[in-house]
Amino acid sequence: MSEYLAVARRMWHLLEPLHATLYFAPEARQVAAGLGHEVASRWPSYFAWRTAPLGAAGPELVAATYYTFSPRMITRYLPRIWTVAEPAKVLDARLVAMDRALTALVDGRLTTAQLTEAAGLARQAAENAGTAARPLAAANRDLPWPDAPHLVLWQAATVLREHRGDGHLAALLTCELDPCEALVSFAAIGAAPAADFVGRGWSAQEWSDARHRLAARGWIAPDGTATDRAHKEREAIERTTDRLAAGPWRALGHSRAERLAQLLTPLLCAVFEAGYLPRHSTLGIGRVKVGHL
Repeated sequence: MSEYLAVARRMWHLLEPLHATLYFAPEARQVAAGLGHEVASRWPSYFAWRTAPLGAAGPELVAATYYTFSPRMITRYLPRIWTVAEPAKVLDARLVAMDRALTALVDGRLTTAQLTEAAGLARQAAENAGTAARPLAAANRDLPWPDAPHLVLWQAATVLREHRGDGHLAALLTCELDPCEALVSFAAIGAAPAADFVGRGWSAQEWSDARHRLAARGWIAPDGTATDRAHKEREAIERTTDRLAAGPWRALGHSRAERLAQLLTPLLCAVFEAGYLPRHSTLGIGRVKVGHL
């Protein structure tokens, strides 16, 4: 792994939990409830928060850009969520949510000067993230930058997260993994339990069919475990994802990326200490050692 591929993966580990705070922080849940979303399940607000930069997107567009959700599951929430609150209102509300969540997390962890420095570095990286064929990254970068440093930092983390995620989907497509196969293969190599993906909406039959297709390709052994080939192919997908995500960090440079990593570490600790993120990665469907959606 070249120097900037390693940097890209490390920075993902640091920035993904910051981005994902939106989907789990109690402050965000309170704001979602204020919008009128039902919050006993996290999915209505999740689809609203993450999709709003695309505008009033319908289920086809969301299924295409999210990839690993069952289209049938997506239609339970879209386009109905836009009757609760239109995208412009959701975008304003998610900044309110992150202002409240991050104010609590940052308190005592970073000085104003450190937070401003981190925000500037992260924004510079985000502004150097190529958005060609990356719809979610492009939609988030089209948004105006907030004034407050902690919100600039979060928005930059979101652009960079979606930039990596969009590239990851390209890697999955290159490896000819369909949406359900991507999840089955991820679970098979032990990166996350299969039970973590129940919320994605695939039926037991669809999951079984995907396993059979992967078995026919030599990815799944007769006992249901991943083969050596599957492990090698999934690691190749992660290397491709790192390569496609390296551009912003190459533009920022190694020393400034290292400085950003140092500044982010106390905030990352605060996110984990808050205890609301799940243990396993199920958002980006990539290998990561830190807990997030």
